[in-house]
Amino acid sequence: MFKNYTTNQVILPLDFSFQLEKNDIAFAIDQLIESIPEERFLPFNHQMGPSSYHSKMMMKMILCAYTQSVFSGRKIEALTKDSIRMMWLTQSYQPSYRTINRFRVNPLVNALLRECFVQFRSQLVKEQLIDEEAIFIDGTKIEANANKYTFVWKKSIENFDKKLTEKSNVLYDELLKDKIIPEIERESAKELSVTELGQIEEKLAHVVEKFTEKSEYEKDGTIRKSIRSKRKVPKKTRKLVHDFKERKCAYQKHRQILGQRNSYSRTDPDATFMRMKDDHMKNGQLKAAYNLQIATNSQYILGYDLFSNPTDTRTLHPFLTTLKECFFELPNYIVADAGYGGEENYQAVLEDYERTPLITYAMYYKEQKKKFKQNPFLPANWFYQELDDTFICPNGRKMNFRNYSIRTDKYGFKRYLKRYECEDCSDCPVRSQCTKAKSDKNREIQKNMNWEYFKATIQQLLSEKETGKIYRQRKIDVEPAFGYLKACLGFTRFSVRGKQQAHNEIGFALMAVNLRKYRLNKPENKGDSPNNRKNRRLKILFAIFGLLFYLS
Repeated sequence: MFKNYTTNQVILPLDFSFQLEKNDIAFAIDQLIESIPEERFLPFNHQMGPSSYHSKMMMKMILCAYTQSVFSGRKIEALTKDSIRMMWLTQSYQPSYRTINRFRVNPLVNALLRECFVQFRSQLVKEQLIDEEAIFIDGTKIEANANKYTFVWKKSIENFDKKLTEKSNVLYDELLKDKIIPEIERESAKELSVTELGQIEEKLAHVVEKFTEKSEYEKDGTIRKSIRSKRKVPKKTRKLVHDFKERKCAYQKHRQILGQRNSYSRTDPDATFMRMKDDHMKNGQLKAAYNLQIATNSQYILGYDLFSNPTDTRTLHPFLTTLKECFFELPNYIVADAGYGGEENYQAVLEDYERTPLITYAMYYKEQKKKFKQNPFLPANWFYQELDDTFICPNGRKMNFRNYSIRTDKYGFKRYLKRYECEDCSDCPVRSQCTKAKSDKNREIQKNMNWEYFKATIQQLLSEKETGKIYRQRKIDVEPAFGYLKACLGFTRFSVRGKQQAHNEIGFALMAVNLRKYRLNKPENKGDSPNNRKNRRLKILFAIFGLLFYLS
């Protein structure tokens, strides 16, 4: 006997929620979006034109699609027609892929996504799923939606511009020498600006026009031919100067887009070429990408930001500012790996934010080894006499203070150094092991006392039991979030272009990671996991076998 089945019978429309499981992720998505205050959606409201889809519905729909690893606008549109969960969230509305794509790149969506993270964190705190003692920060590179061979390198632009400057100066000197054009007023004797090249082009065009007028009024063919031959040089030079001017404008535009970066992609100018680790032979590849920074606790992503800077060192300060202004008040402990360890970052965390940094530096683990500590030729192991402000070298001689110096990096950060010089290295028996300086010079060392203080502070913090335990938790807290994003969710490449648009998309992806993890960690859902169901079936089978054995 079959169950009753017919496709020709008319049925009344039912509430799709009855067809969803009790612990379906659609309910978590609906609860999260509904928790956002109503005034946050007012910027999407408009009084002119046809009515639009509610931004609540659009947020739920896109979040639901991202939790199912669907990132394409056309595939999201297909889900609204096929998925029961999507039909319930959209109430059977079916927005087109154009509407979906326009909404997710809308700059106003950024504020909604941040509000999602704020509400989600409040829910986690309320349910005691996270603590507010520390945040764990790390970064990863996500490939941009850009072609591989669209790179523009800063060094190449500088070299091309330098050669162009030399050529234009030589050409200008030749024009003056041959008295083709009069001299122009120059702002700098080193190079010709775009305006000055334009003036040269205008003067050459005026010279060409004079030769043209003469040839038109001249009736003698031989003389007219002679005039035209004289016109060739300024005419050809005018085209060359025009080309120089266009190239000069292009190089200025490239510099403006580059800023402090070393490269960018012509497909997506906000993306920077970064070393990716996606080759199975562990060969890094240069691809256009963005640097994603996240802050986690208990493997939940609490805040995020996107940078065009390939290194993590320069991102900590602006990222902490974003967390404080847009997401939540910073906790007491800021935990990160050695990629963030630096004098500028330590100073920012301790002084600007008044928090405790649990961040190692590059040489931290090497300095803990026995080989490092027993090396007598390393200045870090030399005895320091505080009263005399001198160090004692391995041969027992004094390294006297010489002078102060200030080193400013390309970003404007100043480091204050103290320089020391040995009193005499001429007849030292261990000179070859101690220094590679010339025979007529004494060994010199420099010390950054501010940096030494920060190093001592970090060593003290990580040696303590409580703070050391918090730092050791970093690897099992922030790293799994990236693994879940790339391996489980399958988000390895952006599908939109531009930093603002990519910022919105990564917000949807990270919230999808949170929602999937939240659903699995809820107490009522843990009993329905595949492993638990398998264990229950095994227990039932063992009970049946035991009963049969007993009856036999």
